[in-house]
Amino acid sequence: MLRKKKNVQIWGEIRHHLPFSILSVITGLILIGIFTVIAEMFKIYEVSYYSKKLFHIFHPTHILFSAIATTAMFWKHERGFLKTITIGFVGSAGICGISDIIIPYLSGFLLGSHMDLHVCIIEHPHLVLPFIFSGIVIGFLVPETFEKQEGVIFSHSLHIMVSASASILYLISFGVTDWISRIGVVYIYMVLAVVIPCCTSDIIFPLLFTTDEK
Repeated sequence: MLRKKKNVQIWGEIRHHLPFSILSVITGLILIGIFTVIAEMFKIYEVSYYSKKLFHIFHPTHILFSAIATTAMFWKHERGFLKTITIGFVGSAGICGISDIIIPYLSGFLLGSHMDLHVCIIEHPHLVLPFIFSGIVIGFLVPETFEKQEGVIFSHSLHIMVSASASILYLISFGVTDWISRIGVVYIYMVLAVVIPCCTSDIIFPLLFTTDEK
């Protein structure tokens, strides 16, 4: 009975989030598209250099939003302190790494480019860990926001937009530069590679581990 209720709850959350998630992906594509066009207008040939700088802003920010959402979602349903910290850490660091790094890395090869693998939490832990732990702390403080659907939709949509920006920045920084001419394929990749991991980290992952029937 509990499992059935949990499955209904998960699918209900995803149904509410999905339209806003797709709109946020499009917003992320527009933002990075504007950056790319401006770079080409001003003849900035080292676009990958500047996109790497931006990636190292958007990726930790994505992890922050993910840690907030994952921690708050779990804490809302179950008040286990150490378990919530573990869920918040794994859900943000692990799934964001898949969304921002692993899937763009694999997608670059599918687009015919040679990709460099760059895992920030291993190579630059000092850039990532402060955002993870800050997000977890904030997640403990704001679970009441998730009592209102507009609150969780806003936070999740912002999370998706930042995630989309981080993923396309990774694509540009570590292998693929001419992505605008293939934006249709990139859009499909974004919906699959960004929405699914982010919905997983924000909704499915924390709810799967709750044991409180309330």
